[in-house]
Amino acid sequence: METARLVVPLVVLLLAGSLLGVQAATYTPGATTAETAGEIRPYPGNTLIGIQAKGWFGNDNGTAMVVTPEGETVWEYDPPNSRVFDVEALDNGNVMASVATVATGEDCPDGLGDRCVHNRVVELGYPNTTVVWSYEWWDVFPEHHEVHDADRLPSGETAIVDMGNNRAFTVNRAGEITWQWNASEHLAEGTPFFEEYVPEESAGEFRQGGPETDWTHMNDIDRLENGNFQLSIRNFDVVVEVDPETNEIVDVIGSPTRHSVMNEQHNPMRIESGGTLLVADSENDRVVEVDVETEEIVWQYDGTGSAELLQWPRDADRLPNGNTLVTDSRNFRVLEVGPNGSVVWRYEMKEERGIVYEADRLDVEEEPDSVPSGRDLTSRSSGGALGSIVATVEGWLGFVPFLPVWVGVLELLVALVGLGALVALAREAANG
Repeated sequence: METARLVVPLVVLLLAGSLLGVQAATYTPGATTAETAGEIRPYPGNTLIGIQAKGWFGNDNGTAMVVTPEGETVWEYDPPNSRVFDVEALDNGNVMASVATVATGEDCPDGLGDRCVHNRVVELGYPNTTVVWSYEWWDVFPEHHEVHDADRLPSGETAIVDMGNNRAFTVNRAGEITWQWNASEHLAEGTPFFEEYVPEESAGEFRQGGPETDWTHMNDIDRLENGNFQLSIRNFDVVVEVDPETNEIVDVIGSPTRHSVMNEQHNPMRIESGGTLLVADSENDRVVEVDVETEEIVWQYDGTGSAELLQWPRDADRLPNGNTLVTDSRNFRVLEVGPNGSVVWRYEMKEERGIVYEADRLDVEEEPDSVPSGRDLTSRSSGGALGSIVATVEGWLGFVPFLPVWVGVLELLVALVGLGALVALAREAANG
């Protein structure tokens, strides 16, 4: 009887060991893999990646890097004490990066306390890392005050979103502000936007607070073909189109609290050829493409099964061949998804727990004139409620420093059950 009682926990532990062994054997740290999916191949070229931080969101060790299709790092920008967000390859061959450098004590200007952030949009003379142009400003504590996005315009000006001050603006090469849009004048209570889009029962949630609150979390700016600016207002779950001549909001995609369209999104990309918006629908753990007129979802991708479900994606770019490049932030990876929903290329950063923010394929324009619309692609949505819960737990498990990065929920549960059974038997034996 005693032998039989030992068999079950021992079998469970052996099963756990075999599962962990399989996971360890199949995980390839810091490498790329390519999967053959018929004739679908990765779009050619190296990939520029912006990594917010490594290890945890509050760490100040972000980088920008360029990797080859085989996963070799051929360029890296490693600013000290910094978080890196948007990265963009410019037409002149240089790289522009949005960098938030954290300072403390006497390094902070007067009035900003003992911990502050030095926001910088820097143009680097690629393939070196010499700063050839920059625009900079200081702000209070870093969290939710970091610069997230900047785009170089055809005029040579640079469009920037300033999250901490809830504004979007453009500057010329001399650093002079040439246009500015303040959210407090167009999104706050009493504005036409607030009255039309914010549900009355949710007014308190979207009411502007103190000057240092994370009110809008404005995180992206793009210049559209018609000359208007597209702004991502993350905390309002909307993407707005603004006429720079009047500063009026002329179009709104999404709606506060209506999370069926998007929920705290990042990095929307307008696909003019399809009349659609491709967006990293972050809190819904998916990428969606929506019709800008009807807000119908015409394409979506959330993964290829519970073990592969997206966890808080924050960038999605449609490539000229119909592939979609996705940053899967809490899974520490970049994926390239083919038109049929299969993964055709990936870059893993689980070993260093690299929280990827943005990825661009080099030699592809930041806002390409013509890329395929999701109307002609195959959606992939396969997680379900249980799969989503498992994926979320596994995503957060990845941040636990003493666990190997390849340990999943199933392996952990099996190991805990087996260990618990052995402990129970040991206690029973000790008590006679």
